[in-house]
Amino acid sequence: MKIYLSDNAYGKNAVNLSKIIRHKDFHEFRQISVNVSLKGDFETAYTLGDNTKILATDTQKNTVYALAKQYFTGTIEQFGIQLANHFTTNNPQISQATIDIAEHGWARMATGESLHPHAYLSTGNEKRTTTIIKNANGTSVESGIKNLLILKTTDSGFEHFIREQYTTLKETADRILSTECEVQWLYGTTDIDFEAAYANIRSLLLKTFAFHKSLSVQQTLYAMGEEVLKENSQVQEISLAMPNKHHILFNLEQFGMENNNEIFIATDEPYGYITGKLVRA
Repeated sequence: MKIYLSDNAYGKNAVNLSKIIRHKDFHEFRQISVNVSLKGDFETAYTLGDNTKILATDTQKNTVYALAKQYFTGTIEQFGIQLANHFTTNNPQISQATIDIAEHGWARMATGESLHPHAYLSTGNEKRTTTIIKNANGTSVESGIKNLLILKTTDSGFEHFIREQYTTLKETADRILSTECEVQWLYGTTDIDFEAAYANIRSLLLKTFAFHKSLSVQQTLYAMGEEVLKENSQVQEISLAMPNKHHILFNLEQFGMENNNEIFIATDEPYGYITGKLVRA
């Protein structure tokens, strides 16, 4: 029986980095978490314990911090491309570098009618993300959003689904729709204004969610992805995951009261999990 190593990769995860970019009148604060994964000619490290081609993960971590001083001045996409270029250019044994970056949101505090020059407020759990993959075929950029918690109190229903012996869910034409979105989209080029594209795509996702008359989470997911592809020719495909954050109507009839879609039980588990990917024909 012949045994062989079919695939391998190694890297450094959770390289947490904060940077102050000092402008003349204010400070810009950025906080990111970086994962590095490298593929290449590393088989003998696994089979023979030969580390002569291994770029230590501690070196990878140090590289992230060192390059951040010069290159982390714009978008996470631009910084990720610089990291991927550095690892592949300086290490011929590396055939592919994958850089994952998640950015934590911070906004300057509003103090009266102006923004404080160096005091910041967290924007919550929402994170901007990107994945850069560089190999012999070129460089691909996938960007996205994690933990985008959104909700609307009407214009959502769920009716005409299968009813069988174990079905207890009541049909409704008016319900709360809430989800914690995770979205990724693949750009067709690296020659792009990533900041403007991100702002436009996020705005389209929110606007479509808010104004779409939803007959199901599935339909709303499709509408959100469709709008992004319609309005952004540089995006090749988009994937969405929309877990249903249930708000269940509470039975007030047992207390002799009506519940006109006012009082709900907010529950995280168990929850529906809806995903979909939209691509151009």
